[in-house]
This record gives sequence, C-alpha cells and structure tokens, in this order.
Amino acid sequence: MHAAVKIIIGLILILIGLGLFVDSVYPITGTAGTLGINWLDNFVIVLTGVIPILLILVGLLVVWLEADELKMSKEFEEEEEKPKKKKK
Repeated sequence: MHAAVKIIIGLILILIGLGLFVDSVYPITGTAGTLGINWLDNFVIVLTGVIPILLILVGLLVVWLEADELKMSKEFEEEEEKPKKKKK
C-alpha cells in the first residue's frame, strides 16, 4: 500500500476518534452522545488504569537496561585488564 494511502487512512481514523470525543463532550442528540456512550469518561477511566502499569513496565525496563549496562562495563574493564596482565 502506498504511503499516501496510509496517511489518508490515519487521518480518517484520527477524525473519527476526535468526532467521538467531541460528541461525548458536546452531544448532538441525547445526553451521552449519539451512540449512547460517554467516550471521554471511558477514556479517562482506562487511562487512569493504564498509567500505573506503564510506570511499572518503564521502571522494569530502566532497571534491566542499567543492570545490563553495569554488567557490560564490568566485562569491558576485565577485557582491558587482560592484556595488561599478559605484558607484565
């Protein structure tokens, strides 16, 4: 599929999503939008549930990367010391 087609599809999806949020904030008909779903409140609920999980996952990733970095730097120092020991 051509890149321009993908961009157009992406823009259409963005407009649909924005339309659903606008409809829940400023309903055209009814009290909770034309579909009867309050998209904005549901989004806030999902977002507040996902934030702690994302923080835990990002924290685990940082700890894993830094532990690997410490391990690699220790191995690198050991590699540098090997030739020095052979020369003596």
